[in-house]
Amino acid sequence: MRVRPAAGASGRRSARSVVALALAGAAAAAVLTGCSMEDAVCGGGEYPVLHVGSSGSACQPDGEDPPKGYARYPEGKVPEHIGDKWDEYWNKHTLDEDGKIVELKDGQ
Repeated sequence: MRVRPAAGASGRRSARSVVALALAGAAAAAVLTGCSMEDAVCGGGEYPVLHVGSSGSACQPDGEDPPKGYARYPEGKVPEHIGDKWDEYWNKHTLDEDGKIVELKDGQ
């Protein structure tokens, strides 16, 4: 004798399977395409610039020079994601008017 599942039980199981499959597919797509789940410092078509003399920063459109009072980050020390190694570093350091890296004093 076969036991029949309660009404709607197979529908719930099926819906859960579809959701699980969709989540697994999204995770696999992110891994395979190299997408990061971290928040980017700037959006596509932009690069980050540092406010000279403080820890402030902004995003500048690719192909445009930094605005007055801002500078490009030194090569190899550009933050890419919020909270990454260089984002944290530049919270405590800046560039002076001569482009030299200096440590910030509290309150800057």
